[in-house]
Amino acid sequence: MEVVKVYQEKLPEAKLVGKRYTNHDRDESGTFAGKWRQWIQEGRFDILKQCKLISETRDDMLAAMRAGDSGDFEYWIGVFLAPDAEVPLGYDSTIIPAGEIGVCWIYGSEKSGELYSREASALTMDALTEKGWNLAEKGWFLERYNHPRFTIPDEKGNVILDICAYLG
Repeated sequence: MEVVKVYQEKLPEAKLVGKRYTNHDRDESGTFAGKWRQWIQEGRFDILKQCKLISETRDDMLAAMRAGDSGDFEYWIGVFLAPDAEVPLGYDSTIIPAGEIGVCWIYGSEKSGELYSREASALTMDALTEKGWNLAEKGWFLERYNHPRFTIPDEKGNVILDICAYLG
């Protein structure tokens, strides 16, 4: 696993539409992998791809994390839609403010789980701080599953996961 690219990106205001989970929704391994399987099996992303997307983020699947207003951990699975987009029945939403984000492309094996590890997060935070960038206090962290970087493995079977953090 390695960092292959680090850059800043201007994220426009967006409506995160999906489902909000908390620590109580973690599986026996402490992850949200079962929730992701459920989303894929039920075609929940297919419904969202028919909504009013924003061009900057296309239809990338997202995991969005933050400490909520009450201090509780929030884990969202969903996509970014236009701020005025209607939310389909059965989905939750929250507005994500415009801002600068630091983006790290982490290259590795999706099958091994290494891209979702503490080590991947540590690599990202190290890469962002090496650039001299400060993380926003109470900012969002995103895992962006970009097509085709994440969805089409290379000849070694590896993919690239975008890990993003709001900068302060």
